[in-house]
Amino acid sequence: MIETRSSCADALPPLIPAQAGIQLSSRWWPALLAVAAFILSGAESGCFDTQARAQDAPPGNVANGRSVYLKVNCFQCHGRAGQGGAMNYPAPPLAKTSMPFEGFKMVVRESMRDMPAYNEAVLADKDLVDIYAFLQTLPGRRPPKDIAILSD
Repeated sequence: MIETRSSCADALPPLIPAQAGIQLSSRWWPALLAVAAFILSGAESGCFDTQARAQDAPPGNVANGRSVYLKVNCFQCHGRAGQGGAMNYPAPPLAKTSMPFEGFKMVVRESMRDMPAYNEAVLADKDLVDIYAFLQTLPGRRPPKDIAILSD
């Protein structure tokens, strides 16, 4: 006998982590709420305002940020130009990140998936500010209309 699904919704993965057998400790909830707030704030305004987010960050030393980014091996997953990449999971692009600094800091400190968590003993707050400043100087993704092969 062939089993059929009654609806497309049955084929989708569960939306609640516990239903999927994923156990989230209480330390993850602040990070998840920060990411959700970030997404919702961009959705309300219709876009993610990179300039406004970058201006909210403390000033950093771009040269030191580049050095630390390479030294602590961020580039191995996120690329030398912050373009993103993949290891076991897709590593998001970080160039011109629109994530507010506090959210960026929380993700680096708490981490998710395969990315190691960098505590203050490993990566000082000043170095984290410098990395964020460095990432803001990198060229972000170009709009599709600026890519020749896509505009033909």
